[in-house]
Amino acid sequence: MFFVNSILLGVGLAMDAFSVSLVNGLNEPEMRRRKMCAIAGVFALFQAMMPMIGWVCVHTVVRYFKSFEKFVPWIALALLLLIGGKMLIEGIKGGESEQSARVGLGALLVQGVATSIDALSVGFTIAEYNAVMASACAAIIAAVTFAICTGGLIIGRKFGTRLSGKADILGGVILIAIGLEIFIKGVFFNG
Repeated sequence: MFFVNSILLGVGLAMDAFSVSLVNGLNEPEMRRRKMCAIAGVFALFQAMMPMIGWVCVHTVVRYFKSFEKFVPWIALALLLLIGGKMLIEGIKGGESEQSARVGLGALLVQGVATSIDALSVGFTIAEYNAVMASACAAIIAAVTFAICTGGLIIGRKFGTRLSGKADILGGVILIAIGLEIFIKGVFFNG
């Protein structure tokens, strides 16, 4: 049951990262496999780190984390609105060079944090695990996220060539929608 639960956690946590991977693939239809692996790897790393940070918080400084937890949806919303809004504006303006549409390291790190910050609370759901089990769960989450994000990049790349001029607009709308979804779930359904 441990492995099934960990895989299901990984699938649930990876959905936002999948959507952002899809956007990255749309924006860069000529992306090489090496870069796809790097992007999926960054998302997998963040999705594994955040539950472990939450787990550590539960076992060390839970009262401090509890007060921070209410800001998680706001932080994710702000980060995704910033990235999505920028893409949307650039897509509407047009005339953007192909180089600026490519995802850079800075943008990728912000995307990684924004899509995984809600995974901090998973540390509470795995609080009864010992350190080895929590690490194994995080590794399974990372593997699932890597596979799902790679799929998102491949799908995005395929459709990116067909949507070439509209990829920024579509990507911006998707990122803003993800930010709103995280915010609404976090503020109205968890609070």
